[in-house]
Amino acid sequence: MGKSIVYQMDEIENAARFIKDNLSSNILLFDGEMGSGKTTLIKELSKQLGTKDEVNSPTFSLVNEYFISERKKIYHFDLYRLKDEFEALDFGIEEYLDQALSYVFIEWPDLIMNLLPENSQKIRIIVKDFQTRELQII
Repeated sequence: MGKSIVYQMDEIENAARFIKDNLSSNILLFDGEMGSGKTTLIKELSKQLGTKDEVNSPTFSLVNEYFISERKKIYHFDLYRLKDEFEALDFGIEEYLDQALSYVFIEWPDLIMNLLPENSQKIRIIVKDFQTRELQII
């Protein structure tokens, strides 16, 4: 199945470090119900990967770009409002997925699963209670 940890929301640094220590792809798919902490986790992970940029949810813009270095970036997608995979193709999702030096973080990836490379790594967040989450790397 993969690896998993249980954490409290005030231990988000540990959860992000767990992901960072277990990366096997530069494309991470974040799966979890609304309010499970996907964006909060991405903010901390981005910080640990070296961005100094302010990380926010790209719900209305679909994608935000954060700089780690001149050549290395993080592309953060929130596809919650996406209607279908053709909309993703229209904004050029393949170009983002082809960035070998950069990270691609995708919230709500279900609609574009057919477009994603096989080596994409799924991060599932399961809400246990108000403060407790289980994070699974699949």
